[in-house]
Amino acid sequence: MGSCGARPHARAGLSLDALVAAALAEDLGEGGDITSEVVLSADLYATAQLRSRQDGVFAGRAPADSVCSTLGLVADWHLDDGGLVRAGTVVAEISGPARGLLTGERTILNFAGRLSGIASLTARFVEAAGDVAILDTRKTTPGWRALEKAAVAAGGGTNHRMGLDDRVLVKDNHLALAGASLADAVSAARDRYPDVLVQVEADDLAGVEAGLQVEADWILLDNMDNAQLREAARLVDGAAKLEASGNMTLERIPDVAATGVDAISVGALTHSAISLDLGFDIDAAA
Repeated sequence: MGSCGARPHARAGLSLDALVAAALAEDLGEGGDITSEVVLSADLYATAQLRSRQDGVFAGRAPADSVCSTLGLVADWHLDDGGLVRAGTVVAEISGPARGLLTGERTILNFAGRLSGIASLTARFVEAAGDVAILDTRKTTPGWRALEKAAVAAGGGTNHRMGLDDRVLVKDNHLALAGASLADAVSAARDRYPDVLVQVEADDLAGVEAGLQVEADWILLDNMDNAQLREAARLVDGAAKLEASGNMTLERIPDVAATGVDAISVGALTHSAISLDLGFDIDAAA
């Protein structure tokens, strides 16, 4: 019951509990849940079943637990993040004051539905890619990054950059603004951050060759067609890791995975996922 175990990776900004508190405050406003207060007695207790109405992958246990803790509810979880669900699967039974159940219902569903949608979409991309890693991006909902990336991981995807501080990624804009060469930029990165991976962007095969010359750890193949991706893999021949990015649809993924790249980044995992349909069915307790 209660705690979900591991919580999403913490970064500067709102903590999970603060994010949940903000979501509840957004719903409650200044007056609180006035309908529940006038209809339900304070001593009425009940149990709700958090139930999936679609097939997919569940995620969102941590924020749901935070809602429960805030409102004096107890969750009995039937599965963890990453668990497969079918239409009708009961994910958890949540019990406590009936007022608290109704107050927290929408916030729990908003978090869990959104995150389960990300996990479910990720699982489809992962299946299509076979042995090639599916990476997420920084195209996340402001404030939700840790949660959304945890949902990607629950769906079998791989978290890429959590932010701007955990990998050097040299793009054309950096070089143009600095008036620097790629070699200068990579050398400066190696000098200042010797233990950090260095990735460079390439939008054509000449850029791939430049990345090889500066001995980048990773080369980002930006918006290349499948023929270019195959040639890039041939040129690199394992000397650097290759990430394919741009216009990655579910239908295209198997062909991209077959080009020889090491990973495929997909912004759609977080910016275009549709929430999984979850229900919150309440029964009065004895």
